[in-house]
Amino acid sequence: MDRPVVVGVDGSLGSIAAVHYAAALAGRRGAPLRLVHGYLHPLGYGALGVSPYTPARPDPRVDAANMLARIAAQATREHPFLDVATEQIAAGGGPALIECSRGAEAVVVGHRGLSAPAELVLGSVSSQVAARASGPVVVVRQPAGGRLDGPVVVGVDGSTGCVPALEFAFEEAAQRALPLLAVHVADETDRPGWAAEELLDDAVDPWVTKYPLVDVRRQVRPATMVEQALVELSADASLVVVGSRGRGGLSGLLLGSTSQALVHHGRCPVTVVHPRATRRAGA
Repeated sequence: MDRPVVVGVDGSLGSIAAVHYAAALAGRRGAPLRLVHGYLHPLGYGALGVSPYTPARPDPRVDAANMLARIAAQATREHPFLDVATEQIAAGGGPALIECSRGAEAVVVGHRGLSAPAELVLGSVSSQVAARASGPVVVVRQPAGGRLDGPVVVGVDGSTGCVPALEFAFEEAAQRALPLLAVHVADETDRPGWAAEELLDDAVDPWVTKYPLVDVRRQVRPATMVEQALVELSADASLVVVGSRGRGGLSGLLLGSTSQALVHHGRCPVTVVHPRATRRAGA
């Protein structure tokens, strides 16, 4: 496979946990692992710093190169057959990973455990990437939550956005020999129970045929808050997977989409699956 699993690395405990997760994901998928560190000029921007509009880019940092080399060596020791590479990109962590996602199998990023208001003010990398990247984005919490032997939970809403989410969830369940729980959260005032079950079956049945060895369970949960239901399920899950409905950037943070709620409050790794984009010409 040519597309790498890309993981953001800054030396924090959260990013180290993300590297462990990304290495295992790359190994399962036969993909190379690419450790990416986004950096800015050490003086920063502003009156005493460097103009963000200057065409000159700062040189890669020696301390970051040493950090990347150390973490890459550890990943290679733990996964000796894995193709591991490192890269520093002259951009903030979020923009660097968003651009890398265009050619990636998946992007993995650690979560620092900030509250939603704090992330809005401080610009959490995990929130930026989960909202705006291409393809699957896995957000790994530190300390880790959920259960290693728990099911892969996938949210199903009948939209086209849940199709790539179902594909990723079934692949993970099959490769990790885990059960899969497909969940549709239905508002009874909007859709009766029988219609919700039919919607769930229509979305899941094609994937059951493709992955006959996966133990598939289905659940319709009556609730008015989709986010709350999936966050509750994440406590006993190994992974929660949801699709993206195209609400990105600042609006996604402000409007409280399901994916952002899980990024903030999920208790296990969360994957937000976006449609795949391609790299821009010349990128």
